[in-house]
Formats: sequence, structure tokens, C-alpha cells
Amino acid sequence: MHNSIPELDMDEIDLSCCFLEKKLNLPVILNAITGGTERAKEINRDLAYIARKYNLAMAVGSQTISIDEPQLKSTFSVVREINPEGIIVANVGANRSIQDVLKAVEMIKADAVQLHFNVPQELAMPEGDRCFKGIIENVAYIIENCPVPVIAKEVGFGFSKESASLLYQAGVRIIDIGGMGGTNFIVIEDKRGGLFNRELDSWGISTACSLSEVLSLDLPITVIASGGIRTAADTAKALAMGADLVGIAGSFLKILLYKGAEELDQKIEEMIYRLKSVFLMTGSRNIDEIRQKPVLITGKTGEWLKLRGIDPSYWSQRL
Repeated sequence: MHNSIPELDMDEIDLSCCFLEKKLNLPVILNAITGGTERAKEINRDLAYIARKYNLAMAVGSQTISIDEPQLKSTFSVVREINPEGIIVANVGANRSIQDVLKAVEMIKADAVQLHFNVPQELAMPEGDRCFKGIIENVAYIIENCPVPVIAKEVGFGFSKESASLLYQAGVRIIDIGGMGGTNFIVIEDKRGGLFNRELDSWGISTACSLSEVLSLDLPITVIASGGIRTAADTAKALAMGADLVGIAGSFLKILLYKGAEELDQKIEEMIYRLKSVFLMTGSRNIDEIRQKPVLITGKTGEWLKLRGIDPSYWSQRL
């Protein structure tokens, strides 16, 4: 909601937050992208410089390849070398063993580990997994034996409230919703294998709907909104709804690949200014205050929530 009389100076606006017991200047995590090749190493190096400069959190891509082929470890560990004091998050599949999780954490001296959930992607891969039994039990075991916090992360198809509830019961206290709207791994894998023949390109729960579903549980968890978050407006909307942080991957990667690190640096500077502008225009000094502002949920998202028994007016009636 626009506030015509915000009574604020932009210099008052504080976008910082606390995550994994460390302070971030922005509520942003450069989300899991890549690793395992020399080009990926360069990308991770550039992203780590950006994360260090702006004090952002950063997650590496799936480390499975470097666990299976140890000579590729440097394509991931470069991130910690560049940003020794920052928040760095490891990444492996939710079906991997505790031994693999520990290797991934040690490889980059991680502050936390993402366990990624990617059932549709695996099913679209000719060589992908077909059995997903025992995953939640494995997650619970990892949480019991992992020295750092565990983040449950969808890779682009969104968590429902039922899935989020199962994760919470297993001990997960940080959920990255990874909703539909960003990189579509069904489309990517289908171009390679053709198993779905484009029939399931729109499969998944949108980021807005998934965020609403998880937040509706009102659980004491940290929620990261990701999946097509590209702009300051996207970021502000997710924070206003109740997300603690946002994860950005694809849009930043495209800038880095096609325009270079300097252009990405400039993009983040612009994003900071625009995000502060949205905070000012809603009369919000900080993240806590914008989470108290009314949010109107309309269109397909509003209809989705009504059909799912979630009252959209919960967000519109806040003061």
C-alpha cells in the first residue's frame, strides 16, 4: 500500500537482518547456481566477491559432483577463499547420506547446508532418480547429526503447507520455498531427454502461493522466498508478506554471464536504492515495519488461497 505521508528520511531506512547468527546488510542470499567446472569456478569467484562487498549470504550449487570427483572441490571452495567471514551455504540433495553432507560442509566451511528437493527435475531426467521413499527420515537423521543448520530448499516447484509441516516435524527450521516462476528444471531437462514432451512445463506451486502456504502455518521458522525474485519490488512484496530473506539466482547469473561482474555490481546498487525507495513509500524504516503493512493478494494467487482454505484477508488487515 502506498503511503503518501511516510514521515521518513531515506537515511533512516535499515535493510539489514540477522541470519545464521550473523548480520547481513541486505536480506538477500545469492542462491545456489553452479560448480564443478572451470567456468563455474569463475562464476562462483565473481559471486563471492559480490557477496563480500555487499555483505550478502551465498549458497553454492549442488556439491554432489565434487563429492564424487574430489578434484573438482576448488570450484566450490573458492567461495570461502574469497569471502572468509561471510555466510556461505553448502548444497546437496535431500537423499544424500550424512557422510556426504559433512563433506559438503567441510569443503567450504559452511555456515549451513541446503538439502535440495527436486523430484520433478529427477523425473524429467532419463538417468534421474525414480525412488523417493525415506527422504523425510533421512532429513531428520541429517539434522540430528549435522554440525550446522539445515535448510530445506525446493529447486523451483514450491513447497505446499503439507510439505512444510512434514519438514518442520522432521526438525527443519529454515525453509527456502523455491517456488515456480524462476528457472524451470522440467523445461531444461525435457529439452535434453524429452520424457515429458512439454506436457508438464507449468507444473509446480508459484512463489507467491508457496510463500503464502508456508507462512499460513505460522510456525517458528525462517522462511526464504525464492523462485523468480528479480526486482526490488519482488523483494519488498515477499518481505512484506513475511519472508525473512529472499533468494536470487537466475536473474543475477544472466547479468554476470552476458554483461559481466561490473554490470552485476551496478545492478545491486540500483536494487538497493529501489528497495529503500519502496520501504520509504510504504512508510517502513526496516524489515519488521514493512512486515506490518497491509498487503492485498488478488488474482490467481488470491483464488488459490481461497481454494486452499487460506484467508487472503490475513495480510490485508494488518496495521
